[in-house]
Formats: sequence, structure tokens, C-alpha cells
Amino acid sequence: AQEWRQRVTARLGGGVVPTVTTFHSFAYALVRHEADPEAFAEPLRLLSGPEQEARLRELLHGAVGDGRLRWPEELAPALGTRGLAAEVRSVVARARALGLDPRDLEAAALLGGPLRPAWQAVAAFLGEYLDVLDLEGVTDYTEVVHRAALLAHDPHVQDGLRRQYRVVLVDEFQDTDPAQVRLLAGLVGPRTSFVVVGDPDQSIYAFRGADVDGILTFRDRFPASDGS
Repeated sequence: AQEWRQRVTARLGGGVVPTVTTFHSFAYALVRHEADPEAFAEPLRLLSGPEQEARLRELLHGAVGDGRLRWPEELAPALGTRGLAAEVRSVVARARALGLDPRDLEAAALLGGPLRPAWQAVAAFLGEYLDVLDLEGVTDYTEVVHRAALLAHDPHVQDGLRRQYRVVLVDEFQDTDPAQVRLLAGLVGPRTSFVVVGDPDQSIYAFRGADVDGILTFRDRFPASDGS
């Protein structure tokens, strides 16, 4: 993003420089801008990946130890391990990218078959995890995009965003995740010039939550102003 910003600035030769940013930086700036100044003593802080995993492991171990969270016996030996924390973090991130809250995840757990108890436990833990993040005034990379997407669909926020960003260009669109596409759907209006660049055959970040359907269904999700 920094290299792209420098190249755009050099090409323009001065004047007003457009916003050039990653999804996460844009989302974080939007969430901070719209946050209630009285809600947090300090500005919202974004957790790094290792920080999130360590905090998640600590919270999971504490919730089970205190009896607040029922955990499947067969998975009990894994509590406190980095491996389990990484798996739970992956589920939490994917759930928020898809826009799921704890109740949605609990409903999905009913279809989990033999894994139903584990899914139910993670669904219950997700609610506690999000509550603790709020209390501590921190957030993670997936959650901040999820919250920004909600803001972008809030009519009071959306109107200002669409007037501010009349042209939106996105590179490497094949690597977007569902939350990022939802954010764009709120940001892009009928009068916005919207251009994306991507190649479905180069979608290689599914392990990080990228969903190639974002580019494959682009024309349906973002029709032209005439409806085509």
C-alpha cells in the first residue's frame, strides 16, 4: 500500500492525493472515526496475530477452568496448546468474515454431527471473546473489517462515505473475503465509479479466509447503474 501510495502521489505531481490503503487500514480508520469518544478511555487498539492467539488461548483456558464454558472431554488435553488456539482463532475469524454472530454459529453447530459439542463450545466462547475485546478496548483484524462493514451499511454513515469516495478501485480482488465484499457493498453506491482487478486462477489465500466467489459473482453483486 505504501509503494502504491508513493507511485500515485508521484504520478499526480501534487494536489489532493486520493486514499490509498489496505482493507484493514481503511476499516480500522473508519471504526475509530465513528467510535463513541466516551466509550473508550483510550483509542481502540488493533491486536497483532500473535497477540490475538495468546489472548485467545488464555481466555479459553480460563473459561473452561472457571466452569463458564463446557468443553468436550476428548478435546480437554489440547486446552492451553498453541495448536488448539490456532484452530479456534481460525473458526472465530471465518465466522466473523461470514458475518456470523455467536447465535448463528450455535445454530450451525446443530448440523455438526459428531463435532457438534466442539462447535457449540466454540460458539459459546465466541460471545465471551467478543465481550472481553470490547471491555479491553481492543479488536482483531477480522473483527475490525466486520464492524466497518456494519458501519458502511448504516444510512447515517453510508451517505457521507459515498459522497467522500466517488471512485473506488480494488486490486487483487480474487483475494477478498466476504466481510471485505460486504464493506465494499456499503461503500459503493449507484453513482460510484467502481473498478476491480483480479484473476480467479490466482486466488491462493483461501487459508487466510479469501473467497474466490467474491470475483466470480462480482457482476451479480455489483450491477451497473442501468441494472445490467
